[in-house]
Amino acid sequence: MQNSVSHIKYGRQSGLGANRRKWLEVVKHKYFYLMILPTVLFFLIFAYVPMYGVVLAFKDFNYMLGIMDSPWNNFQNFRDVLSDPNFKHAFNNTLLISFGRLIIEFPIPILLAILLNEMRFGRLKRIFQTVFTFPHFISWVVLSGIITNILNDQGVLNQILVLFGFEKNAILLHDGSFLALLFTSNIWKEAGWSSIIYLAAIAGINPELYEAAAIDGANRYQQMKAITWPVLRNTAAIMLILAVGGIMNGGFDQIFNLYNPAVYERADILDTFVYRSAFVDSTGFGYSTTVGLLKSAINCLLLFGANFVVKRVFKEEGLY
Repeated sequence: MQNSVSHIKYGRQSGLGANRRKWLEVVKHKYFYLMILPTVLFFLIFAYVPMYGVVLAFKDFNYMLGIMDSPWNNFQNFRDVLSDPNFKHAFNNTLLISFGRLIIEFPIPILLAILLNEMRFGRLKRIFQTVFTFPHFISWVVLSGIITNILNDQGVLNQILVLFGFEKNAILLHDGSFLALLFTSNIWKEAGWSSIIYLAAIAGINPELYEAAAIDGANRYQQMKAITWPVLRNTAAIMLILAVGGIMNGGFDQIFNLYNPAVYERADILDTFVYRSAFVDSTGFGYSTTVGLLKSAINCLLLFGANFVVKRVFKEEGLY
């Protein structure tokens, strides 16, 4: 009996000691915690607190009653969404555009980082890196206005074509050319910024490895293949997992600012469909919340699936 009591007391004391040590560590590193506090507050206020609104997907929302007091609708919103041909069309478009981004856009930052790393002149390398990174800081609102003024019917490009006797090219009005515009403009805008993380991984490589490889007779390509790429593989695998986990997003900012009714057939994705459902077609917040919930659930499944494939098939480190 005395032994059991002493064990309980010892357990409580050790638990209190562990808690005290944790708080001492927090106090010791208080400035680090203060640095991350704004980020934590941002996600708490704008990501976690609004999550209670997800219940709208399961309710027949009534403005007078509010979210919590509105009656449950027995999954009627899900039946409406899954039977809506417009939803199916937007879903297919999202998959097409997102997989296109994954195949066409994803490798570009990796190649750009490798090419920048292979440049011999450091000053020229920094200039190119600045030039490639700068477009990231131009918002899609501004950039879409520039693109539209260049490519529309009375834009600069068509004026030049007419001047030299060619026919006008309505790039913004054709499905195929519009998709090509989406991919190329996003590469131009984001490739330089996305390459920074790969350049950071390359910067961690010991330069002596390249020197040793050069002494052994390895050329630049062999050095890249044997030294640079093995370091980039794990970083690329993690970025691939994150890209697959966001495959249902499609790129709302870019498409919303560039598309028009003429290309709805190919450019309307789930995010633009949700926007129109909530603010244009007035299908109700319950309907649009249901679409958003389905999109998030699919992204979550894809994230876990991609992590599993990367770890089991490619034998790389995953997110967890």
